Amino acid sequence: MNQGILLESGTNELEVVEFGIGNNRFGINVIKVKEILKPLPVTTIPHTHPSVEGIVDIRGVVVPVVDVAHALGFPPSTDNKDDKFILSEFNNMKMVFHVHSVTRIHRISWDRIEKPEKMYQGLDTQITGVIQMEENMLLLLDFEKIVADINPESSIHKNQVTKLGHRERSNKKILLAEDSALLRGLLQETLSEAGYDNLTLFEDGKAAYEHLNGLLDQGKSITEEYQLVITDIEMPRMDGHHLTKRIKDDSRLQQLPVIIFSSLITEDLRHKGEKVGADAQISKPEIVELVEMMDQYIL
Repeated sequence: MNQGILLESGTNELEVVEFGIGNNRFGINVIKVKEILKPLPVTTIPHTHPSVEGIVDIRGVVVPVVDVAHALGFPPSTDNKDDKFILSEFNNMKMVFHVHSVTRIHRISWDRIEKPEKMYQGLDTQITGVIQMEENMLLLLDFEKIVADINPESSIHKNQVTKLGHRERSNKKILLAEDSALLRGLLQETLSEAGYDNLTLFEDGKAAYEHLNGLLDQGKSITEEYQLVITDIEMPRMDGHHLTKRIKDDSRLQQLPVIIFSSLITEDLRHKGEKVGADAQISKPEIVELVEMMDQYIL
Protein backbone atom coordinates (compact mmCIF):
# COMPACT_ATOMS: atom_id res chain seq x y z
CA MET A 1 0.00 0.00 0.00
CA ASN A 2 1.25 3.49 -0.83
CA GLN A 3 1.32 5.18 2.56
CA GLY A 4 1.66 8.72 1.20
CA ILE A 5 3.66 11.14 3.29
CA LEU A 6 5.72 9.33 5.88
CA LEU A 7 4.85 11.06 9.10
CA GLU A 8 7.66 12.52 11.15
CA SER A 9 8.19 10.98 14.57
CA GLY A 10 6.71 12.75 17.56
CA THR A 11 4.42 15.17 15.68
CA ASN A 12 1.32 13.68 17.38
CA GLU A 13 -0.24 12.99 13.95
CA LEU A 14 -1.43 9.84 12.27
CA GLU A 15 -3.02 8.72 9.03
CA VAL A 16 -6.24 6.74 9.26
CA VAL A 17 -7.76 4.46 6.62
CA GLU A 18 -11.54 4.98 6.67
CA PHE A 19 -13.63 1.87 6.04
CA GLY A 20 -17.29 0.93 6.27
CA ILE A 21 -19.24 -1.80 8.02
CA GLY A 22 -22.88 -1.37 6.96
CA ASN A 23 -23.63 2.35 7.38
CA ASN A 24 -21.00 2.79 10.09
CA ARG A 25 -17.64 4.48 9.49
CA PHE A 26 -14.55 3.12 11.19
CA GLY A 27 -10.83 3.75 11.04
CA ILE A 28 -7.55 1.86 11.26
CA ASN A 29 -4.11 3.44 11.66
CA VAL A 30 -2.25 3.36 8.31
CA ILE A 31 0.83 2.08 10.17
CA LYS A 32 -1.03 -1.20 10.76
CA VAL A 33 -2.02 -1.58 7.09
CA LYS A 34 0.23 -3.45 4.65
CA GLU A 35 -2.15 -3.60 1.71
CA ILE A 36 -5.80 -3.22 0.67
CA LEU A 37 -7.02 -6.01 -1.59
CA LYS A 38 -10.12 -7.17 -3.38
CA PRO A 39 -11.49 -10.27 -1.63
CA LEU A 40 -9.62 -13.49 -2.43
CA PRO A 41 -10.81 -17.11 -2.20
CA VAL A 42 -10.95 -18.12 1.49
CA THR A 43 -10.35 -21.66 2.70
CA THR A 44 -12.60 -22.43 5.66
CA ILE A 45 -11.09 -24.31 8.58
CA PRO A 46 -13.12 -26.40 11.06
CA HIS A 47 -13.57 -25.61 14.77
CA THR A 48 -12.42 -22.02 14.44
CA HIS A 49 -13.83 -18.90 16.09
CA PRO A 50 -17.13 -17.81 14.44
CA SER A 51 -15.62 -14.41 13.47
CA VAL A 52 -12.83 -16.13 11.51
CA GLU A 53 -13.90 -16.83 7.92
CA GLY A 54 -10.88 -19.03 7.25
CA ILE A 55 -7.42 -18.57 5.76
CA VAL A 56 -6.16 -16.99 2.56
CA ASP A 57 -2.91 -17.30 0.62
CA ILE A 58 -1.34 -13.91 -0.14
CA ARG A 59 1.74 -14.42 -2.32
CA GLY A 60 2.76 -17.56 -0.49
CA VAL A 61 1.92 -16.34 3.04
CA VAL A 62 -1.10 -17.98 4.73
CA VAL A 63 -3.09 -15.40 6.72
CA PRO A 64 -6.31 -15.72 8.78
CA VAL A 65 -9.34 -13.69 7.63
CA VAL A 66 -11.50 -11.97 10.27
CA ASP A 67 -15.07 -10.91 9.43
CA VAL A 68 -15.13 -7.49 11.12
CA ALA A 69 -18.94 -7.19 10.86
CA HIS A 70 -19.37 -10.46 12.77
CA ALA A 71 -16.74 -9.50 15.36
CA LEU A 72 -18.68 -6.28 16.06
CA GLY A 73 -22.11 -7.91 16.07
CA PHE A 74 -23.27 -6.28 12.81
CA PRO A 75 -25.21 -8.10 10.07
CA PRO A 76 -23.18 -9.37 7.10
CA SER A 77 -22.91 -7.35 3.90
CA THR A 78 -25.84 -7.82 1.50
CA ASP A 79 -23.97 -6.26 -1.41
CA ASN A 80 -20.44 -7.64 -1.69
CA LYS A 81 -19.24 -5.66 -4.71
CA ASP A 82 -17.36 -3.06 -2.62
CA ASP A 83 -16.00 -5.52 -0.01
CA LYS A 84 -12.29 -5.23 0.71
CA PHE A 85 -9.61 -7.20 2.51
CA ILE A 86 -7.31 -5.07 4.71
CA LEU A 87 -4.02 -6.93 5.17
CA SER A 88 -2.55 -5.71 8.44
CA GLU A 89 0.46 -6.41 10.63
CA PHE A 90 0.74 -5.73 14.36
CA ASN A 91 1.60 -7.74 17.49
CA ASN A 92 4.22 -9.43 15.30
CA MET A 93 1.56 -11.13 13.17
CA LYS A 94 -0.26 -10.64 9.88
CA MET A 95 -4.05 -10.76 9.60
CA VAL A 96 -6.72 -9.89 7.03
CA PHE A 97 -9.76 -7.87 8.13
CA HIS A 98 -12.77 -8.31 5.81
CA VAL A 99 -14.71 -5.00 5.60
CA HIS A 100 -17.60 -3.76 3.44
CA SER A 101 -15.81 -0.79 1.85
CA VAL A 102 -12.65 1.31 2.03
CA THR A 103 -13.10 4.98 1.19
CA ARG A 104 -10.13 7.23 1.89
CA ILE A 105 -7.16 8.14 4.07
CA HIS A 106 -7.33 11.04 6.56
CA ARG A 107 -4.33 12.74 8.14
CA ILE A 108 -5.23 14.02 11.59
CA SER A 109 -3.74 14.95 14.95
CA TRP A 110 -4.19 12.66 17.94
CA ASP A 111 -5.48 15.63 19.93
CA ARG A 112 -8.57 15.62 17.68
CA ILE A 113 -9.36 12.07 18.78
CA GLU A 114 -11.68 11.87 21.76
CA LYS A 115 -12.08 9.01 24.17
CA PRO A 116 -15.22 6.97 23.49
CA GLU A 117 -18.19 7.56 25.75
CA LYS A 118 -20.18 4.54 26.90
CA MET A 119 -22.95 5.12 24.37
CA TYR A 120 -21.95 3.44 21.14
CA GLN A 121 -24.52 0.60 21.18
CA GLY A 122 -22.27 -1.59 23.31
CA LEU A 123 -19.32 -0.84 21.02
CA ASP A 124 -17.50 1.28 23.62
CA THR A 125 -15.21 -1.60 24.62
CA GLN A 126 -14.26 -2.11 20.95
CA ILE A 127 -13.40 1.54 20.26
CA THR A 128 -10.22 3.39 21.23
CA GLY A 129 -11.15 6.82 19.89
CA VAL A 130 -13.80 8.96 18.19
CA ILE A 131 -12.93 11.41 15.40
CA GLN A 132 -15.47 14.15 14.63
CA MET A 133 -15.49 14.57 10.85
CA GLU A 134 -17.46 17.22 8.96
CA GLU A 135 -19.99 14.75 7.60
CA ASN A 136 -19.98 12.03 10.25
CA MET A 137 -18.06 10.43 13.09
CA LEU A 138 -15.22 8.02 12.52
CA LEU A 139 -14.69 5.37 15.20
CA LEU A 140 -11.17 4.00 15.70
CA LEU A 141 -11.48 0.28 16.32
CA ASP A 142 -9.47 -1.58 18.96
CA PHE A 143 -8.07 -4.24 16.64
CA GLU A 144 -5.90 -5.69 19.43
CA LYS A 145 -9.06 -6.42 21.43
CA ILE A 146 -10.77 -8.02 18.41
CA VAL A 147 -7.76 -10.31 17.98
CA ALA A 148 -7.53 -11.02 21.74
CA ASP A 149 -11.25 -11.96 21.84
CA ILE A 150 -10.69 -14.42 18.98
CA ASN A 151 -7.40 -15.80 20.32
CA PRO A 152 -6.80 -14.97 24.01
CA GLU A 153 -3.39 -16.66 23.84
CA SER A 154 -2.20 -13.89 21.51
CA SER A 155 -2.63 -11.32 24.30
CA ILE A 156 -0.82 -10.68 27.58
CA HIS A 157 -1.47 -12.98 30.54
CA LYS A 158 0.25 -13.38 33.89
CA ASN A 159 1.18 -17.05 33.34
CA GLN A 160 3.81 -15.84 30.86
CA VAL A 161 5.95 -14.38 33.65
CA THR A 162 6.08 -17.61 35.65
CA LYS A 163 8.98 -18.70 33.41
CA LEU A 164 11.04 -15.95 35.09
CA GLY A 165 10.94 -17.95 38.33
CA HIS A 166 10.73 -16.47 41.84
CA ARG A 167 10.55 -12.67 41.84
CA GLU A 168 11.25 -10.22 44.64
CA ARG A 169 8.66 -7.49 45.22
CA SER A 170 9.81 -4.09 43.98
CA ASN A 171 8.81 -0.75 45.49
CA LYS A 172 10.02 1.14 42.40
CA LYS A 173 7.40 3.53 41.00
CA ILE A 174 6.32 3.15 37.37
CA LEU A 175 4.11 5.38 35.22
CA LEU A 176 2.14 3.44 32.60
CA ALA A 177 0.24 5.08 29.69
CA GLU A 178 -2.09 2.68 27.82
CA ASP A 179 -5.45 3.58 26.27
CA SER A 180 -6.98 0.09 26.13
CA ALA A 181 -8.87 -0.69 29.36
CA LEU A 182 -8.41 -4.40 28.62
CA LEU A 183 -4.63 -4.06 28.32
CA ARG A 184 -4.32 -1.72 31.32
CA GLY A 185 -5.94 -4.42 33.44
CA LEU A 186 -3.82 -7.21 31.95
CA LEU A 187 -0.60 -5.22 32.36
CA GLN A 188 -1.39 -4.33 35.97
CA GLU A 189 -2.10 -7.97 36.80
CA THR A 190 0.93 -9.30 34.91
CA LEU A 191 3.45 -6.75 36.18
CA SER A 192 2.19 -7.31 39.73
CA GLU A 193 2.86 -11.03 39.23
CA ALA A 194 6.39 -10.02 38.17
CA GLY A 195 6.91 -8.05 41.39
CA TYR A 196 6.04 -4.55 40.16
CA ASP A 197 3.03 -3.43 42.22
CA ASN A 198 3.69 0.30 42.30
CA LEU A 199 2.03 1.35 39.03
CA THR A 200 0.25 4.61 38.25
CA LEU A 201 -1.97 4.16 35.19
CA PHE A 202 -3.06 6.74 32.61
CA GLU A 203 -5.46 6.36 29.66
CA ASP A 204 -3.44 8.52 27.26
CA GLY A 205 -0.16 10.38 26.82
CA LYS A 206 -1.63 13.80 27.55
CA ALA A 207 -2.92 12.77 30.99
CA ALA A 208 0.47 11.20 31.77
CA TYR A 209 2.38 14.29 30.62
CA GLU A 210 0.13 16.69 32.56
CA HIS A 211 0.64 14.55 35.68
CA LEU A 212 4.43 14.73 35.32
CA ASN A 213 4.28 18.49 34.80
CA GLY A 214 2.05 18.84 37.84
CA LEU A 215 4.70 17.13 39.97
CA LEU A 216 7.35 19.52 38.62
CA ASP A 217 5.09 22.49 39.42
CA GLN A 218 4.90 21.22 43.01
CA GLY A 219 8.70 21.28 43.15
CA LYS A 220 9.03 17.50 43.39
CA SER A 221 12.05 15.54 42.19
CA ILE A 222 10.80 13.55 39.21
CA THR A 223 13.28 10.71 39.70
CA GLU A 224 12.05 10.24 43.27
CA GLU A 225 8.44 10.19 42.09
CA TYR A 226 9.02 7.72 39.22
CA GLN A 227 11.82 5.43 38.15
CA LEU A 228 10.39 4.38 34.77
CA VAL A 229 7.79 5.30 32.14
CA ILE A 230 6.10 2.65 29.96
CA THR A 231 3.95 3.90 27.11
CA ASP A 232 1.83 2.56 24.28
CA ILE A 233 2.06 4.35 20.90
CA GLU A 234 -1.56 4.63 19.73
CA MET A 235 -3.49 6.76 22.25
CA PRO A 236 -6.08 9.55 21.86
CA ARG A 237 -5.06 13.16 22.59
CA MET A 238 -1.32 12.41 22.72
CA ASP A 239 0.41 9.37 21.27
CA GLY A 240 3.37 7.58 22.83
CA HIS A 241 5.96 8.92 20.40
CA HIS A 242 4.92 12.51 21.19
CA LEU A 243 4.87 11.76 24.95
CA THR A 244 8.39 10.32 24.71
CA LYS A 245 9.59 13.34 22.73
CA ARG A 246 8.10 15.77 25.30
CA ILE A 247 9.82 13.88 28.15
CA LYS A 248 13.18 13.66 26.40
CA ASP A 249 13.10 17.30 25.23
CA ASP A 250 12.54 18.56 28.81
CA SER A 251 15.74 18.85 30.86
CA ARG A 252 13.73 18.28 34.07
CA LEU A 253 12.21 15.00 32.81
CA GLN A 254 14.73 13.57 30.35
CA GLN A 255 16.52 11.38 32.91
CA LEU A 256 13.35 9.25 33.20
CA PRO A 257 13.85 6.02 31.21
CA VAL A 258 11.03 5.48 28.69
CA ILE A 259 10.10 2.05 27.32
CA ILE A 260 7.66 2.01 24.40
CA PHE A 261 5.49 -1.14 24.63
CA SER A 262 3.30 -1.32 21.54
CA SER A 263 1.85 -3.62 18.90
CA LEU A 264 3.48 -1.32 16.32
CA ILE A 265 7.12 -2.14 17.10
CA THR A 266 8.39 -3.63 13.84
CA GLU A 267 11.77 -3.36 12.16
CA ASP A 268 10.22 -0.87 9.70
CA LEU A 269 8.93 1.40 12.50
CA ARG A 270 11.62 1.05 15.17
CA HIS A 271 13.40 4.15 13.86
CA LYS A 272 10.42 6.31 14.91
CA GLY A 273 10.92 5.44 18.58
CA GLU A 274 14.67 5.88 18.31
CA LYS A 275 14.20 9.33 16.80
CA VAL A 276 12.17 10.57 19.78
CA GLY A 277 14.69 9.19 22.29
CA ALA A 278 12.98 6.05 23.64
CA ASP A 279 15.37 4.04 25.83
CA ALA A 280 13.86 0.73 24.68
CA GLN A 281 11.04 -0.56 22.45
CA ILE A 282 9.25 -3.87 22.99
CA SER A 283 6.52 -5.36 20.82
CA LYS A 284 3.27 -6.49 22.41
CA PRO A 285 2.56 -9.07 23.66
CA GLU A 286 6.20 -9.88 24.67
CA ILE A 287 5.61 -9.29 28.37
CA VAL A 288 8.63 -11.37 29.51
CA GLU A 289 10.90 -9.22 27.37
CA LEU A 290 9.25 -6.11 28.87
CA VAL A 291 9.84 -7.32 32.45
CA GLU A 292 13.49 -8.14 31.67
CA MET A 293 13.93 -4.64 30.20
CA MET A 294 12.26 -3.10 33.26
CA ASP A 295 14.68 -5.00 35.50
CA GLN A 296 17.55 -3.61 33.49
CA TYR A 297 16.47 0.03 33.87
CA ILE A 298 15.12 -0.16 37.41
CA LEU A 299 17.46 -2.54 39.24
